[in-house]
Amino acid sequence: MVHRIEDKTKEIEQYLDELLTIVPDSLDIYKNDIKIKAACERYFEKIIESIVNLTFLIIKDKNLKIPEEDKEAFDILYKEGIIKKKLADRLKEAKGMRNILAHEYGKVDDEIVFNSITFELENDIKEFLKEIKTWKR
Repeated sequence: MVHRIEDKTKEIEQYLDELLTIVPDSLDIYKNDIKIKAACERYFEKIIESIVNLTFLIIKDKNLKIPEEDKEAFDILYKEGIIKKKLADRLKEAKGMRNILAHEYGKVDDEIVFNSITFELENDIKEFLKEIKTWKR
């Protein structure tokens, strides 16, 4: 199981690195370049899905109760002292945004997605991976 957790962690790091190479410098470029926008949104989806998968691997590794919904997995890691409450809340919000992007629930607000990708996602993912790496199995 430890090997699968490490592999998933590396996958997330790779997706984040790849995303950061294509994120444009401005909202205008993001909104007006459909290829960049689509690629950024897809990487956002892949990163969040991989985070959820990693969370479930950890839950399985610790023999914890399997959550009924993906978002609950972050609360379980918080309750186990693996991640902080604020991070769990931010990851649940990112999962919600991922669902909007993947399933097109409602109109997507480009500015919110761009700000999330450029200002929040990188820090949240790095914090999550740091906490996972320092977590004692």
